[in-house]
Amino acid sequence: MSYEDRDTYGIYKSSLDDEGPGPRLMGADTLLGNDVYNTKNEDLGDIKEIMLDMTSGQVAYAVLSFGGILTLGEKLFAVPWDALQLDTKNKRFTLDIDKERLETAPGFDPDHWPDMADETWSKEVHSFYGTKPYSGESSSASHIS
Repeated sequence: MSYEDRDTYGIYKSSLDDEGPGPRLMGADTLLGNDVYNTKNEDLGDIKEIMLDMTSGQVAYAVLSFGGILTLGEKLFAVPWDALQLDTKNKRFTLDIDKERLETAPGFDPDHWPDMADETWSKEVHSFYGTKPYSGESSSASHIS
Protein backbone atom coordinates (compact mmCIF):
# COMPACT_ATOMS: atom_id res chain seq x y z
CA MET A 1 0.00 0.00 0.00
CA SER A 2 1.38 3.42 -0.85
CA TYR A 3 1.30 6.63 1.13
CA GLU A 4 -1.21 8.08 -1.34
CA ASP A 5 -3.61 5.21 -0.55
CA ARG A 6 -3.40 5.99 3.20
CA ASP A 7 -3.86 9.74 2.74
CA THR A 8 -7.20 10.10 4.56
CA TYR A 9 -6.78 13.87 4.95
CA GLY A 10 -5.89 14.63 1.34
CA ILE A 11 -2.40 15.82 2.29
CA TYR A 12 -0.83 14.72 -0.99
CA LYS A 13 -3.68 15.64 -3.32
CA SER A 14 -1.94 18.75 -4.58
CA SER A 15 1.59 17.30 -4.50
CA LEU A 16 1.20 16.32 -8.17
CA ASP A 17 1.62 20.01 -8.93
CA ASP A 18 4.65 20.27 -6.60
CA GLU A 19 2.48 21.99 -4.01
CA GLY A 20 1.55 20.71 -0.58
CA PRO A 21 3.72 18.98 1.99
CA GLY A 22 4.66 15.64 0.35
CA PRO A 23 7.04 14.09 -0.25
CA ARG A 24 9.47 16.36 1.64
CA LEU A 25 7.18 16.56 4.67
CA MET A 26 4.87 13.62 5.24
CA GLY A 27 2.43 12.34 7.84
CA ALA A 28 3.87 9.36 9.74
CA ASP A 29 0.57 7.47 9.58
CA THR A 30 0.59 7.60 5.79
CA LEU A 31 3.97 5.82 5.77
CA LEU A 32 2.82 2.83 7.82
CA GLY A 33 2.17 -0.15 5.59
CA ASN A 34 4.33 1.20 2.75
CA ASP A 35 6.21 -1.44 0.82
CA VAL A 36 9.98 -1.70 0.98
CA TYR A 37 11.91 -3.05 -2.01
CA ASN A 38 15.60 -3.45 -2.66
CA THR A 39 17.50 -2.18 -5.70
CA LYS A 40 16.91 -5.54 -7.44
CA ASN A 41 13.16 -4.84 -7.26
CA GLU A 42 12.62 -7.60 -4.68
CA ASP A 43 9.89 -7.12 -2.09
CA LEU A 44 11.47 -6.93 1.38
CA GLY A 45 8.30 -6.35 3.37
CA ASP A 46 6.51 -3.31 4.68
CA ILE A 47 6.81 -0.59 7.31
CA LYS A 48 5.00 -1.59 10.51
CA GLU A 49 6.04 1.26 12.76
CA ILE A 50 8.11 4.42 12.84
CA MET A 51 10.13 4.99 15.99
CA LEU A 52 10.71 8.60 17.05
CA ASP A 53 13.46 9.75 19.39
CA MET A 54 11.42 11.90 21.72
CA THR A 55 14.52 13.68 23.03
CA SER A 56 15.88 14.87 19.68
CA GLY A 57 12.65 14.81 17.68
CA GLN A 58 14.30 12.71 14.96
CA VAL A 59 13.02 9.56 13.30
CA ALA A 60 15.29 6.83 14.63
CA TYR A 61 14.08 3.65 12.94
CA ALA A 62 11.46 2.23 10.68
CA VAL A 63 10.29 -1.19 11.80
CA LEU A 64 10.25 -3.48 8.78
CA SER A 65 8.18 -6.66 8.71
CA PHE A 66 9.74 -9.43 6.63
CA GLY A 67 8.74 -13.02 6.06
CA GLY A 68 5.91 -15.06 7.49
CA ILE A 69 2.36 -15.45 6.30
CA LEU A 70 -0.39 -13.23 7.73
CA THR A 71 1.98 -12.19 10.54
CA LEU A 72 2.70 -15.83 11.49
CA GLY A 73 6.44 -16.35 11.58
CA GLU A 74 7.11 -12.74 10.64
CA LYS A 75 10.32 -11.17 11.84
CA LEU A 76 10.70 -7.49 12.57
CA PHE A 77 13.78 -5.42 11.84
CA ALA A 78 14.68 -1.95 13.01
CA VAL A 79 16.07 -0.23 9.93
CA PRO A 80 17.85 3.07 10.51
CA TRP A 81 15.83 5.83 8.88
CA ASP A 82 18.89 6.99 6.94
CA ALA A 83 19.15 3.55 5.28
CA LEU A 84 15.79 4.05 3.54
CA GLN A 85 15.11 6.06 0.41
CA LEU A 86 11.65 7.23 -0.56
CA ASP A 87 10.88 6.15 -4.12
CA THR A 88 8.23 8.67 -5.18
CA LYS A 89 7.91 7.17 -8.65
CA ASN A 90 6.81 3.77 -7.31
CA LYS A 91 5.28 5.11 -4.06
CA ARG A 92 7.42 2.93 -1.79
CA PHE A 93 10.72 2.81 0.05
CA THR A 94 13.99 1.36 -1.21
CA LEU A 95 16.53 -0.35 1.04
CA ASP A 96 19.86 -1.16 -0.59
CA ILE A 97 20.32 -4.69 0.76
CA ASP A 98 20.11 -8.19 -0.71
CA LYS A 99 17.15 -10.24 0.47
CA GLU A 100 19.49 -12.99 1.72
CA ARG A 101 21.51 -10.50 3.75
CA LEU A 102 18.36 -9.04 5.29
CA GLU A 103 17.53 -12.51 6.61
CA THR A 104 20.68 -12.28 8.77
CA ALA A 105 19.97 -8.75 10.03
CA PRO A 106 19.51 -8.18 13.75
CA GLY A 107 15.79 -8.71 14.12
CA PHE A 108 13.25 -9.42 16.79
CA ASP A 109 10.02 -11.23 17.49
CA PRO A 110 6.83 -9.11 17.44
CA ASP A 111 6.18 -10.13 21.05
CA HIS A 112 9.69 -9.26 22.30
CA TRP A 113 10.78 -5.80 21.18
CA PRO A 114 14.35 -4.81 22.04
CA ASP A 115 15.31 -1.70 23.97
CA MET A 116 15.89 0.47 20.92
CA ALA A 117 17.39 3.18 23.12
CA ASP A 118 20.17 0.79 24.19
CA GLU A 119 23.46 2.11 22.79
CA THR A 120 24.96 -1.38 22.25
CA TRP A 121 21.91 -2.53 20.29
CA SER A 122 21.90 0.70 18.29
CA LYS A 123 25.57 0.29 17.33
CA GLU A 124 24.90 -3.30 16.14
CA VAL A 125 21.98 -2.21 13.96
CA HIS A 126 23.78 0.78 12.46
CA SER A 127 26.89 -1.32 11.84
CA PHE A 128 24.83 -3.92 9.98
CA TYR A 129 23.25 -1.34 7.64
CA GLY A 130 26.39 0.77 7.28
CA THR A 131 24.80 3.88 8.72
CA LYS A 132 25.97 6.17 11.49
CA PRO A 133 23.92 6.50 14.66
CA TYR A 134 22.13 9.82 14.55
CA SER A 135 23.09 12.49 17.02
CA GLY A 136 20.80 14.66 19.04
CA GLU A 137 21.36 17.39 16.46
CA SER A 138 18.91 18.06 13.67
CA SER A 139 19.66 16.23 10.41
CA SER A 140 18.06 15.90 7.00
CA ALA A 141 15.13 13.60 6.36
CA SER A 142 15.25 10.34 4.45
CA HIS A 143 16.72 10.55 0.97
CA ILE A 144 14.14 11.16 -1.76
CA SER A 145 14.60 9.91 -5.29
